[in-house]
Amino acid sequence: MVGQPRHRGEQQVAELVRVGVPGLQVSSVALIGEGVDHLAYEVNGELVVRFSKEDDPTRRAELIRSETGLLAAVAQISPLPVPEPVFTDAERGCWAYAKIPGTPLLDLPAPQRLLYAPALAATLGRFLAALHAAPSQRMAQFVSPDQVPMAEWRDEAAENYTAVVTEIPATRRGPAEAFLTAAPPQAGDGLVFSHNDLGVEHVLINPATQTITGVIDWSDAAFADPARDFALLYRDLGPAALTAALTSYQAHDTAALHDRVTFYARCSLLEDLAYGIQTGLKAYLDKSITALEWLFPT
Repeated sequence: MVGQPRHRGEQQVAELVRVGVPGLQVSSVALIGEGVDHLAYEVNGELVVRFSKEDDPTRRAELIRSETGLLAAVAQISPLPVPEPVFTDAERGCWAYAKIPGTPLLDLPAPQRLLYAPALAATLGRFLAALHAAPSQRMAQFVSPDQVPMAEWRDEAAENYTAVVTEIPATRRGPAEAFLTAAPPQAGDGLVFSHNDLGVEHVLINPATQTITGVIDWSDAAFADPARDFALLYRDLGPAALTAALTSYQAHDTAALHDRVTFYARCSLLEDLAYGIQTGLKAYLDKSITALEWLFPT
């Protein structure tokens, strides 16, 4: 029947939701995403159920408790909506949250996305100011440091470049290769609580009002260089957006971030370009090709 779960996995999701939310009539279940470490289903168009791929049940339960605890803590400090758990079932390796309304910023046509970018980035700058000021002792219950040497970032970027070079216009290859053979910048002095994957696919907006409705996917959250969060805004939304975000962030010395922001943005661009090619996801390929203009100017 149309609208009913059709696969065994979807039937299992429906049963779990009926237990987790007593009285809920399940009319539809759809697989909406799969990452390295999880599967995500949408129920009735209003509930998202995430399943961990971790095989060990003890470790799986720990991961779910940590992820749901993290989101509860983030909800108390974030000026933007974030997913909040509706129910958890650690034994079966899943948890659910009410779907945040909005459209991923990635899904907007590039000209429209870049038009809105400075205003949206100003909001995200204030969001990052609150996030990066989160008490370390409290957030350490849920996340760990993510410190990769700058040289390793560059070396991985060089590997990705080899895989994607045929997609890069010839006029951009010289600047990219110069970047990959140059010494990386000095690492930052301090770590902050970070979303750590703040690409446009994880920012939801209302296109009618041009406002942000939420920030999703906190599975990579960590203590990291604050430049990492800004780097993805720069990569996906351009230099005017970076300026707007740093201005609203109101740090005393954002100039010190700039070299690292550019470095991480260039590395992550090559990573996203490789991801777009490997998966066939045209949106990632297209946004990466667009970003070559400001990240590897001729």
